Amino acid sequence: MADLNSLLATETAAADGTLPADALPEPRSQGKLVLRKFLHHKLAMASTAVLILIVLISVLMPIFWKHGYQDSSFPSFAKPSGEFPLGTTQVGKDMVSQVLRGTQYSLLIALTVSILATVIGVVFGAVAGYLRGFTDSAISRVTDLFLIIPQIAAAAILAKVFGGGTWYIVALVLSAFAWMPIARITRAEAMSLSQREFVDAARASGAGVVRIIFKHLVPNMVGSITVNATLAVAQAVLAEAALSFIGLGVQLPDTSLGRVILENYAQLQTRPALFFGPFVVLVLISLTINFIGDGLRDAFDPRQRRMKA
Repeated sequence: MADLNSLLATETAAADGTLPADALPEPRSQGKLVLRKFLHHKLAMASTAVLILIVLISVLMPIFWKHGYQDSSFPSFAKPSGEFPLGTTQVGKDMVSQVLRGTQYSLLIALTVSILATVIGVVFGAVAGYLRGFTDSAISRVTDLFLIIPQIAAAAILAKVFGGGTWYIVALVLSAFAWMPIARITRAEAMSLSQREFVDAARASGAGVVRIIFKHLVPNMVGSITVNATLAVAQAVLAEAALSFIGLGVQLPDTSLGRVILENYAQLQTRPALFFGPFVVLVLISLTINFIGDGLRDAFDPRQRRMKA
């Protein structure tokens, strides 16, 4: 009888043009909607697949590759072959192993820079946007000062002063000049969110400044934070490569794609495989991360076309 009544109620509601609440599709959470929109972004998904492949190859392939990155016992400038797909360097090192090792360090530096720059930028931007007044003015002036400083030149000087050469010194130096765009975006969002009702309710309930910023403001900025953190990875890859290419970045025994390119730049005309091997990997990493960032931006943007439930 209950099933019959339910069926009759559904038919009646359909005839009236209405449906009972339990017959309506369950609304999707914001996270599910963002993930669904990102998964439907074809270019972003293809870029994600390529980036994952690059990461897996750089991490796993050295375990099975027959030539070590420190082995310099091979013939100098051997031509590409089955034994050496990209040839060997002037000092007799296998180029494939050099590219794999350089990719590992470049990604490690880029991730470190992205994390540090995001943390610094979010903290400074959220504090400035919420407190306003003198705090906002002071942080904004510092941000503007860092923005007008030539980043590569300043990073090269600091890397030299602080004993640049190890990957973590390079990462710290690059982080010091990568947080400003994130801070400015976070500040603008914090200023907007601080006028919302839920922040007023938090103030009325006695919540302190730290709790309001990190419990209420920052979680509501996760979309822009995620997008800018992703794009910071691509920018850090290129910045590290530029710094290493001029000889002021990563030094031996550490390495990176920028340093590998520098060491083989002179062979561009005569032995192009030595140059284009690391160069192509560097370009692929930068492009894929930028496309992933574009996909995340579209997925978090509420103005984009809604996905069907």
